[in-house]
Amino acid sequence: CVTGASGYIASWLVKQLLLRGYTVKASVRDPNDPRKTRHLLGLEGAESRLMLFKVDLLEQGSFNFRVEGWVGVFHIASPVYHHVLDPQVELLDPIVKGTLNVLSSCAKTPCVKQVALTSSIAAIAYNGKPRTPDVVVDENWFSDPDYCKSLKISSFRYLSLSTRYGTNFARLHNRYGT
Repeated sequence: CVTGASGYIASWLVKQLLLRGYTVKASVRDPNDPRKTRHLLGLEGAESRLMLFKVDLLEQGSFNFRVEGWVGVFHIASPVYHHVLDPQVELLDPIVKGTLNVLSSCAKTPCVKQVALTSSIAAIAYNGKPRTPDVVVDENWFSDPDYCKSLKISSFRYLSLSTRYGTNFARLHNRYGT
């Protein structure tokens, strides 16, 4: 199962999964919009092994039945805008709540064994700490949300929070490797 399938990275992932013979269930904002789905539906294997669906990731539980029967979930959907009018509505809710809702649905579904949560360099690059040769960047190295806020890069701030919350969620549920 792949979220955000019409996006650049997710569409390449869908392509690779289909080429390897997998059946892929994939979310898109509007499965009836050919501008967002034509490239997916034209992929080799899509006719018989690609199922597109619409889901509101902000609605808790709306993803539950979408992951039934699937062993792996790739959560890639995430808006990244640099100029927004309402960061809470346009970024924080879709990025953080969307991620936590997907993870919560996966945790409630015993068949889901692996979840891949994609992120961005934005989640780790902006913390104001100097990067010397002695610095090790690992799963504990995150962009500082307050530092991102001071630089007025809200989307990076929320990507950092989403990645951190996702990692903590996985550790808490002890089901997925982190």
